[in-house]
Amino acid sequence: MAHPKHRVSKTRRDKRRTHYKATPATLAACSNCGTTVKYHTVCPECGYYRGKLAIEKDVTV
Repeated sequence: MAHPKHRVSKTRRDKRRTHYKATPATLAACSNCGTTVKYHTVCPECGYYRGKLAIEKDVTV
C-alpha cells in the first residue's frame, strides 16, 4: 500500500475538496395540485405522479 512521504497541508487538502459540494434539489410544480415537489417523486399532498394517481391519500376534513 502507498504511504505518503510528506504531510498534506490544510490548504492543499481544501483546494482538492472545493468541488465536493452539495447541489440544491430540483423542484417542480405538481401537475395536479400545483404544490412544489422534488423531481421524480410522488406529490406528498395529492399522491399524483406525472398526471396519474400513484398513492391513495386519505381525505380528512
